[in-house]
Amino acid sequence: MKRDSIIKEKEKKFMSKYSHFPEGKFITVVVAREAESECIFRTEGSGEGLNKERVSLGIKEDKKDFRAVISKRKQSAVERRTGREFLRLNNLLFTNKDNKACALNKNTPCGKCLDCMLNGYAVGDGGAQKSRIIYDNAYSILPFNMVTDVKTFNALYDNGTMRDEEGKASSSINEDEYIKPGTVFVDMITFKDVTFTEFIYGLSNILRSKRYGAISSRIGKMKNTILKVAFSDCELFSNLELTQSIYDKLNEESQIEFPLNINKVREYAEQSFEDLKKEVYGNITELNGDELRDLLEYIKSIFKEEGEEQAAALFKEQSEQYGD
Repeated sequence: MKRDSIIKEKEKKFMSKYSHFPEGKFITVVVAREAESECIFRTEGSGEGLNKERVSLGIKEDKKDFRAVISKRKQSAVERRTGREFLRLNNLLFTNKDNKACALNKNTPCGKCLDCMLNGYAVGDGGAQKSRIIYDNAYSILPFNMVTDVKTFNALYDNGTMRDEEGKASSSINEDEYIKPGTVFVDMITFKDVTFTEFIYGLSNILRSKRYGAISSRIGKMKNTILKVAFSDCELFSNLELTQSIYDKLNEESQIEFPLNINKVREYAEQSFEDLKKEVYGNITELNGDELRDLLEYIKSIFKEEGEEQAAALFKEQSEQYGD
């Protein structure tokens, strides 16, 4: 499937090439994040439990309760690393002016790779790029107490028991709160003033990221499903509003139960998006179902084993737009 057949008349919704000057071209991607294993989202080293916020459950349903939260940083960090892995594999991460490799959290951004120019960077001695991907906290649709549980765990000795070879008992018994498998979070990620290739790169990172949160080498498996792509000339409503509207519709149909039916979530997310966009002061154009399927199939095709070079070539061409 070719690029031209994907964007069709939507070409004007993208930047033709990278520019330092914003033009107010927004692309909003609605994502359902569904936990496929136990997950832990918390501030590392804080000694606190899972991230949560006390908010109104719905727009109509004004009852206050806690919702589980995936912070924007925990989303963007995972998806950014996913993209950087692919760029590194294909020699598309560059060195900076001091000949140091482009790396996160080391103050050595190259300032000319796709990751730096799309997700942003800053260095102490000058040079900066504001992120053109805007994240917000993702909220669980159901209340915190419905989607969480507590697990007790212990540290076994090499012999597989709680007692060592001298018969001394281990005192390493702890508890962890976790998000239950089947929990659904709703998320809206906004791209601003991006080219088609930059958009494909950012969207592919969402689709290719699979593990989030703490202890992700053992747990944290998530499935990201793209529900909608909408173009606009301004930023839209918030993640929380969309989540609350979906909750209202589930509540009205007496479907507040765990686990949620993901097809119902998709249906009510579509309806909620239509309701909320009526309050937006701006022009909104959406991809229809066929166009969205074509877009996702296009991304899948350029990353297939026999076509992986196609993605690398696209990203290399984009990197060349940024200059030295």
